[in-house]
Amino acid sequence: MSSSLTFSIDRLPSPIGSMVIVTDAEERLRALDWEDHESRMRAALARLYAPRGIQLSEGRAPRAIRHALEEYLDGRLEALDDIPVESAGTRFQLEVWRALRRIRPGTTLTYRALAVAIGRPDAVRAVGLANGTNPISVVVPCHRVIGSNGSLTGYGGGLHRKRWLLEHEAAVPVQLRMSPQVLVTSAS
Repeated sequence: MSSSLTFSIDRLPSPIGSMVIVTDAEERLRALDWEDHESRMRAALARLYAPRGIQLSEGRAPRAIRHALEEYLDGRLEALDDIPVESAGTRFQLEVWRALRRIRPGTTLTYRALAVAIGRPDAVRAVGLANGTNPISVVVPCHRVIGSNGSLTGYGGGLHRKRWLLEHEAAVPVQLRMSPQVLVTSAS
């Protein structure tokens, strides 16, 4: 068994709770979750990086990542685009997570539209599962995926946070702002 990976864990206050930021030595974001869900995040990271395993040590997130998150919270939504991310996952999960990053702020997408956008129109449930296991909240914007009827379906950080993030990005009212074409065109 090869040696375990070592990641740093830091916290950043936000209007909707403290963010837990996990980064690696190459200054890439490996996970982002909410402090009240830290134990769930740690368990998810252990699963993602098994059997190699990880060690989390307290440490300051790279300045560029903290700054970009602060900029986002201050309303400069495009600041998230500059954050390098890296994650373990299945090929399908990684494909879904890459597609999530192409959903622009102020835009929402249904699970079905996301499945179509990645060329897997029959994989709506699998897309939903991959979306729900995204370890890098906010930056890999799983909060921008909604139900086919425009409802704010599931969000690991809680629906109150999903609503806040969408309102912060001016994507509410959700039913009036849904635009799956944005993702489809940016993927080509």
